[in-house]
Amino acid sequence: VQPPEKPLLAEEWNKLREDFQSPEIFEEVMLNSMIRCNSPIDVAKSLLTHLAKRNGDIAYNVLVKYLTLCVRQGQVSEICDVYDIMKVRFKIIESGAYNLLIKGLSNSDQWRMALTLLEEVKKVMIPSRTCYESCIKAASRHQEMKLAFELYDEMLAKDVVPTLDVLQSFFDFSRGMKDAELQKELFGILLYLRENQIYPHKTFMRSIKLWFESIPGGNWRGHLTNIKHSGQCPVCNHQLEDSNLTEEEYSNLSKRIIKDVIHGTDTFRKTTPQEFEAFQTFVENRLPFDIVIDGLNVSHIKPRKMQCENLFDAVNCLAKENARLLVLGRKHMLVNSSNWKREIMTEMQNKADFFFAENISEDDAFLLYATLRSGKHCKFVTRDFLRDHKACLPDSLTRHLFRKWQRGHQIVLKKCFSSVFSQQPAFCYDCVVQTTGDTWHIPYKDVFEEKYSYQVPRKWLCIQQK
Repeated sequence: VQPPEKPLLAEEWNKLREDFQSPEIFEEVMLNSMIRCNSPIDVAKSLLTHLAKRNGDIAYNVLVKYLTLCVRQGQVSEICDVYDIMKVRFKIIESGAYNLLIKGLSNSDQWRMALTLLEEVKKVMIPSRTCYESCIKAASRHQEMKLAFELYDEMLAKDVVPTLDVLQSFFDFSRGMKDAELQKELFGILLYLRENQIYPHKTFMRSIKLWFESIPGGNWRGHLTNIKHSGQCPVCNHQLEDSNLTEEEYSNLSKRIIKDVIHGTDTFRKTTPQEFEAFQTFVENRLPFDIVIDGLNVSHIKPRKMQCENLFDAVNCLAKENARLLVLGRKHMLVNSSNWKREIMTEMQNKADFFFAENISEDDAFLLYATLRSGKHCKFVTRDFLRDHKACLPDSLTRHLFRKWQRGHQIVLKKCFSSVFSQQPAFCYDCVVQTTGDTWHIPYKDVFEEKYSYQVPRKWLCIQQK
């Protein structure tokens, strides 16, 4: 339906409603259309007035739709009115409406009211990311950085994951301020990026650079650069952290992963203990491997190619230096089919060891076990990020070691135009935010990615204090 351009009288609304094929949902459809067309607020209001006169009240979901339009147009007094109606009429306001109310108020001069609402939300539920971030941005915009950081710390304490957008806003709004406490908090955000292996995108990286350079009397200078293969920064000549774990770290990590992840609760969800035992025996009899490949995952690299050809290209690419390969496959690969040609499979089995699991098995545990049992030199190939396994590790130090080991051992295969793959090797330096106190090195991506990525960036921001 096309919304009217000006407010209508009751009989005009009635006429439109009667002509509509499903009169019982007319108001909802009309409001959805008004939201889509961003109709003038007085047109929507005339529909609500008509509805209230006809029914004696207005349904919750209709009010929320009206609220959506008010928030979009920054109609603060209307947002307050809707809130007053909701408070009186409904015992419970659900999170979607709170998100809208807080978002609408935080963008206005009534932003402190958004904080009051946030306190209300806390009494009944953990506030959403949107609620927290709207309030954080409002506080930051009004230069109340202490308050913004209190909300941010509270958000992290409740395991609400911040967006890069709100992290960037801290740097944008803190520019030019001389405040040691604030500086400590912003360094804390950079360490949060390090801890969680998050790579800022280009605009976020620029905000970080500009903030550093704006610190009064700080004498910080930022330069964009590419780190040498040796791990040395061409700008400040500083050597980045090594990606290798010490023998002790490696031994602790492999013990923990084998105990908590592989023998922990999650392994056997998609595999049987018997199958995993058979796999362990298979691996122990053939150790050590140089590279372990998640066969099914790699077989999907080029969607237009036969799966067995993708895997064949990958095996050929990785077997070049007489590396000992283990490919984790599935039993269905052994059945001659349009995707799995028997002769190609036989040829591959001459170049690599294969273990074929049941068709429902979870490969990650197999992949981790075989790689870790083979020793520190062994690398692995998958396009997955192994995110779930980090969650099974109980403490942050082990999680940090797991990530570091992953960054140094995961080989990424990239599609090329020809049949071959190009291999992005694992780096010898660690690709995370790092600092020595008077230098910061921050890896960044060209584009924004909400999803975590296993591909580490090539570009770095070097910031040094002169």
